[in-house]
This record gives sequence, C-alpha cells and structure tokens, in this order.
Amino acid sequence: MYTLISEASFDSAHFLSGYNGKCKNIHGHRWTIKMEICGEKLENEGHLRGMLLDFGDIKSMLKELADYFDHSLIIEKDSMRNATLNYLKEDGFRIIEIDFRPTAENFSKYIFDYFKERKIPVKKVIVYETPNNCATYSEGIK
Repeated sequence: MYTLISEASFDSAHFLSGYNGKCKNIHGHRWTIKMEICGEKLENEGHLRGMLLDFGDIKSMLKELADYFDHSLIIEKDSMRNATLNYLKEDGFRIIEIDFRPTAENFSKYIFDYFKERKIPVKKVIVYETPNNCATYSEGIK
C-alpha cells in the first residue's frame, strides 16, 4: 500500500454553541489539515508514471479548501441570533455557516467526505486545532 501525505493550514474563528466551557466564546485557531491518500498501484505510463497521484494536484485541492475557510468566522447554522449575524455581515465580516458544530472531529469527517466525493482515495484526515490537539477521521475496514 502506498500512502501520500499532504498538509495545509488556515486561520479562522469559531465558537461552540451550547458548550459550557471556554470554547463557547468566539476564539481563533491556526487549523492544520493533514490528509493521507492511499492506493495499491502506481501509474504505469504517461507523465504520472511511478506516482500514485500528482502531489501538485493534491496540494492544490487541499489549499483551495483551506483558502475557502481562511480568515473567516465559521459558525454552525442557527447558532447565532439573526440580528447578530446580520450586523456582522453588514459590517463586512466574512461568515461561513456550516451544517455541523465546528469541532476538529466534525471538520476531519467533513474534509474526508469532501475529498472522497471528488474520487480522491483518501485514507485518513487529521485536523489540528492547536499544535498539540487533533482529531482524526478514517473509514473502518470493510
């Protein structure tokens, strides 16, 4: 089994609605995504001969996703009063509303599924919320 690992980072703010600790307040992170891609066979011909996938393509796709979230406030839909949300948007803040609670665990699954839908043979996604704390998502063995 061949494994490729690529990494990207982004800075954003979030909060955890309904949480009873410090993370209930808006705060920021330097999120780091590490993605592992795996496969049994390398390409046999053409410009990708001897490769599983082109690192440039993987890096580009991962960077595009990281750039989407970079320097934004990521919030779970319906976790903020509409008036507050509208004021922030009117003042020019970049808000990204998502369908899940913005935890490292949920981001790791979201990113895994994002690449799986694009036919990338992703094995595992690790999302670091801080340099010392991360969450991992991988599919179970079938």
